[in-house]
Amino acid sequence: MYKRIVIVGAGKLGYSIAQLLADDQYDVVVVEIDEKRREVVKNSLDVLTIGGNGCSPNTLDDPDIRDADVLIASTDSDEVNMVTCMMAKNYGVKHTVARIRNTEYALTAKDLLNQGMNIDLILNPERITAAEINHILMTPSALDVDDFAEGKVRMFEARMSDASPYVGVPLKDLEIPRQILIAMLFRRHKMIIPHGDDMLEPGDNVYFVGQQSAIKEFEETFVNTYEKIERVMIIGAGRTGRFLAPMLEEEGLFVKVIEKNKDRCQLIAQKLEHGIVLCGDGTDIDLLTEEGIAEADVVICITEDDKLNLLLALMAKHLGAKKTIVRVARNEYVELMEKVGVDIVLSSRLLSSGEVLRFVRKGGIVSVSLLEGAKAEALEIILPDDCEAIGKSLKELKLPRACLVCAVVHDNEAIVPNGNTVLYAGDRIIIFVKSEFVKRVMPFFESRG
Repeated sequence: MYKRIVIVGAGKLGYSIAQLLADDQYDVVVVEIDEKRREVVKNSLDVLTIGGNGCSPNTLDDPDIRDADVLIASTDSDEVNMVTCMMAKNYGVKHTVARIRNTEYALTAKDLLNQGMNIDLILNPERITAAEINHILMTPSALDVDDFAEGKVRMFEARMSDASPYVGVPLKDLEIPRQILIAMLFRRHKMIIPHGDDMLEPGDNVYFVGQQSAIKEFEETFVNTYEKIERVMIIGAGRTGRFLAPMLEEEGLFVKVIEKNKDRCQLIAQKLEHGIVLCGDGTDIDLLTEEGIAEADVVICITEDDKLNLLLALMAKHLGAKKTIVRVARNEYVELMEKVGVDIVLSSRLLSSGEVLRFVRKGGIVSVSLLEGAKAEALEIILPDDCEAIGKSLKELKLPRACLVCAVVHDNEAIVPNGNTVLYAGDRIIIFVKSEFVKRVMPFFESRG
């Protein structure tokens, strides 16, 4: 596992990554040339700050930077990020991560960035967000869905309605398939690892985990929550919209895009074969009504203004849209928007931060999913042959109550474990854990070498 992480650029993404890594007890150094930004970081986060140009030889030669395990370049300029990473490697930094927003760089020049410039991980927040929205829409009854262990295990999040047959029944008496586990629930934004006597309540966000085939079949019991998605309206044709619209069209959905910037309209129109692009104001109620917002199965609000996205989503609901999805930049807006009625809220910063967490933790961690505004994490881990867990049953491990091993893949077969399940080298395990307990839990599953 890496220890010292340098972040160059303390903008919105850089700040979010620094906050997450500092909370995870990493030794974080933030380099920022803008004194106001640096002061904000210095006064609010437990990190070392350095004022200066992140791609300057004088800055990179600083001992606090030169000996770093990972450097993450997240300035507002793709080119500065690329140069910073390339120079950092020359000064002895072991691994580099660059935020690259330009689609030409991120897609067509990936080999050049990885090999020619020695960049180990390319972060494109807009593409990550678009892929996440596409993934969720392909499971229309889900608030969130994630696959683990090369597709053998699936996590499925659903919100309990008053009419749900799963509400008000002790979990030990619930009739759900044996290959599925209720791994975690969030009630009034508080994480609960449930036990047999607990009962689900209306409004709970519940995470089901199990064999992918069993979960896919189980999802059908929630399908009546929303009809099958066929028509999508996207408001905003920025980078996220330009990634997302063609993805959805490839899935066979009819896509309609509303954007008031003519140049962006032309860019996104070139990427669509059957979809419609309208140059207009997404807040124009007459336009929305005329273009059939009430018939849209889902309205996706992805302008660059968080407050405008919230307004658009609420307007869409008022005008009859069945489901709304909002992309936000500020993590703290996620909970607020869910409270006022937005169906799904995604933070592009949190999604990108999850990619960074997976990378910097390294070891046997395959993936990290940040849940409910980073209050909890879903981790996929491949067990090394010398970790503490090998040869022990789960009840012998005595893991903290804030952690649950909810799936194990052994000999290519996914199982829902119980206290008697023994772990072996090479097993893939999926664990849910409160974020503040990750540091206590990981030593059970890390190599002791």
